[in-house]
Amino acid sequence: MEMVTLGMTDLLVSPIAYGAWELGGEWGSVDENEAIETIRHARDRGINLFDTAQAYGFGASERILGQALREDLDLRRGEIVIATKGGLRLTENGLERDSSPAWLRRGVENSLQSLAVDYIDIYQVHWPDPNVDLAETAGALQELVQEGKIRHVGVSNFDTSQMAEFARTRPVETLQPPYSLFRREIETDVLPYTEAHGIGVLAYGPLAHGLLSGGIDGQTTFAADDWRSTNPSFQGETLHRNLETVGELQRFASEEFGTSVAQLAVAWTLANPAVDVAIVGARRAQYIDDAMTASELRLTEAELANIDRVMSGAMAFTGPSPDLMPTR
Repeated sequence: MEMVTLGMTDLLVSPIAYGAWELGGEWGSVDENEAIETIRHARDRGINLFDTAQAYGFGASERILGQALREDLDLRRGEIVIATKGGLRLTENGLERDSSPAWLRRGVENSLQSLAVDYIDIYQVHWPDPNVDLAETAGALQELVQEGKIRHVGVSNFDTSQMAEFARTRPVETLQPPYSLFRREIETDVLPYTEAHGIGVLAYGPLAHGLLSGGIDGQTTFAADDWRSTNPSFQGETLHRNLETVGELQRFASEEFGTSVAQLAVAWTLANPAVDVAIVGARRAQYIDDAMTASELRLTEAELANIDRVMSGAMAFTGPSPDLMPTR
């Protein structure tokens, strides 16, 4: 697998990153042994970038990831790139955004402890916080860089104005935005902005949170502790119509490439030259293998145009946000 340089950083990373959100419990119960085996399989296949967050189970995801990668983290630390996120607080009312310097510093310390590492390669602000000046947030993270606790600073779910304001204090090195066949709004201004400013892009949700995995149909039900059980994009007419689109995409993928719709979706995400990395969550080794195959699939302009034609019938799709996550 050919490695890529992540934006303005000096980090050489795999174009497929292992996403560890599913290990936090927000997608239902977790089989830790199976998760550890899958993470180690991803590493064996050449993946060196692993993305998690403080808010993914508030330590649960980071702990499992650290356990799975223990040997590499202890003996070959320079070969592993750990990206995590902070800036969400769990309260009685659910998740709330908190990018204050004090909470970010506490989050970094907690993440270091959960991962059992001395430093974090990329630390990202999980969601913009309208109640904290971005200069304060950026300044706090710069201090943590100077202390050696984090090496690179990124943001997630930020728009261009928020990135520009953040960059007045210190550069934004990476962005983690939602991007999939069903969510393309960042193509208008965000991706041109990141490309112009050398910001590395790690796209999350390339499988539309399972919709493009090939594993969801009209009979699928989600457990009460799975965030999708209350998300409108996975209910009613929206789900029905979009599953029809997924079915047409599957036929196209099979006839044109002999691949699955999931592989086509990941290949499409990476086909955008402004995207460096596709983050793929997986609980089973098979999904890692599928993503690796997808990273080698090259789509022509004609094929991309055919995919656009198929997607023209899709309905609006929204992903997760702190405000829509179920309370615990």
